[in-house]
Amino acid sequence: MDLTRLQKAFAAHLRDPDAAPAPEGIEDRRMAVYRELFFNNVRDLLAGTFPVSHSILGAGRWSRLVRRFYREHKAHTPYFLELPREFVEWLGARRPLQEDEPAFLAELAHYEWVELALSIAEGELPAEAVDPDGDLLVGRPVLSPLAWPLAYRWPVHQLSGEFQPVGPPPSPTFIVVHRAADGRVGFLQVDAPTARLLELMEAGETLSGAALLSRVAAEFGGNDPDTLVARGRGMLATLREREIIIGTARRPEGG
Repeated sequence: MDLTRLQKAFAAHLRDPDAAPAPEGIEDRRMAVYRELFFNNVRDLLAGTFPVSHSILGAGRWSRLVRRFYREHKAHTPYFLELPREFVEWLGARRPLQEDEPAFLAELAHYEWVELALSIAEGELPAEAVDPDGDLLVGRPVLSPLAWPLAYRWPVHQLSGEFQPVGPPPSPTFIVVHRAADGRVGFLQVDAPTARLLELMEAGETLSGAALLSRVAAEFGGNDPDTLVARGRGMLATLREREIIIGTARRPEGG
């Protein structure tokens, strides 16, 4: 067997020992060392990235889940830090949900992965184009490129070994994951109007903070939009304190 065929047979056996025989001439005792080493490395790496998912599933179900991923998924990256992203994508892809997999698993894994993803994200905070002390009502609030507004069907921030609902609640869960200038990653749960406000900012709306609040109030305020606007002013300040909003856009010179 030439080297290329040997490598492919070796890799196929490591990926799925039950379906792909080991290359001829290699003692099974030696192959067992590689089978355990490769699989255990992937299993333990993912367990460290997804501790809540791992604790909910337990050792047995977690190993079976990772074994399916190990067997079915063809990784597109050689980097260990990128492998959790592919695991999340594999979980979220349309595939038959196994009986031992909770329905919330894909969203929970995404929520857990976001912390790693944001901690290594390369987005840089703009400096010259933003006034960090600008009036958020008069000026146009600027969303940090290191703030990711997310929406989930399941209450992912509450899931645990003790809390595993059988179905999603009637309202989605909105969470902003953000990285501060000192590198710390934080999580902030917000309500639907605040999520809409951030959605408009993320879409590049050029309205002032006051105009954005008025627009959101028209959508959510019902019979009392003034109360929503008043609450929104306090939320803008909170978002700036958390470095989710980093200030207001500076006007171009001569503008």
